[in-house]
Amino acid sequence: MIELVGLSLPALSKVVMEGGFPKFRAKQIMDYIYQRHIFSMDEMLQLPQGMRTWLQAHCTITVPTVVKESTSSDGNTKKLLLRFSDGNQVETVLMRQHYGNSVCLSSQVGCAMGCIFCASTTEGLFRNLTVAEIVGQLLLFESIIQEEVHSIVVMGSGEPLQNFENTLEALRFIHEKESFNIGYRRMTVSTCGLVPKIYEFADQGLPITLALSLHATTDTTRKAIMPIGATYALQDVLDAVSEYYKKTERRVTFEYILIKDVNASEKEAHELGQIAKKFPHCNVNLIPVNGNEHINLYKPAMKAMQDFKRIVESYGVSVTIRKEMGDEIQAACGQLKIQHQQSLKEGM
Repeated sequence: MIELVGLSLPALSKVVMEGGFPKFRAKQIMDYIYQRHIFSMDEMLQLPQGMRTWLQAHCTITVPTVVKESTSSDGNTKKLLLRFSDGNQVETVLMRQHYGNSVCLSSQVGCAMGCIFCASTTEGLFRNLTVAEIVGQLLLFESIIQEEVHSIVVMGSGEPLQNFENTLEALRFIHEKESFNIGYRRMTVSTCGLVPKIYEFADQGLPITLALSLHATTDTTRKAIMPIGATYALQDVLDAVSEYYKKTERRVTFEYILIKDVNASEKEAHELGQIAKKFPHCNVNLIPVNGNEHINLYKPAMKAMQDFKRIVESYGVSVTIRKEMGDEIQAACGQLKIQHQQSLKEGM
């Protein structure tokens, strides 16, 4: 069976013509899927009955199913726990921002990176997501909210650059005007620092924002909280990010999770400022750690976080403290999945 989700217009046109149907029918199919959110061939009434029968016999339109849904009290954050056809599950999050709807996509089932502050890595990596599965998360969300999505961030479960080919193909597809028509400048891809893949991503020349999960200012601390730090030295990671900026001319975002008694001292604030000031127009995004029963880590007091922010800003760097939009619904990566699995065990 040919999976139609994530298939570009030229590729879909080829499928249609090989089936003996006019090329223009491919555009109609894409309109049904991505504009009208109709996923059943039977309901594509503009297509001749014979073509609908052929499509049902040879093609499939697969979107994930919703296992669990959580919505914040203000309605600005919605998180879905999704199940794919093989039973594997990931999470995706909608964040209603002042500039429009933003969706956070997952790129893998689980994660191999082992960062101590991330719930999605607790059981390791199961597998990469396919192009259709990455695209399907966004498609499902648009079909539910019946609104356009303004921007996407690939910051959900998994390390996007470890699933490089599928992630890149999905982003290229999401950019197409026949699908979601989301500009590359409204896309952000996060990485914990896979140096060779950052260089390879830079070579694509796409104006996509790169978000580096920095989270420490020294190799010693980075190794302690992010195992990838033992493979790639911090300076090597920063050199790769610098090359990405040079080739894409897109400002870089540094993600820095604030963990009490781990990486949130005034000394580390000064060190972070010294690192960031070397990157023109960069943004530092301070993230209070989303501590919970699964992750025994705690965020600093608000005053300590504000003091940390002021120190970094003193180096002429743009700094924000991320609004904790999903805290009440456990919107950090992997938390809803763990919560659901625990509830199933308790119900046995």
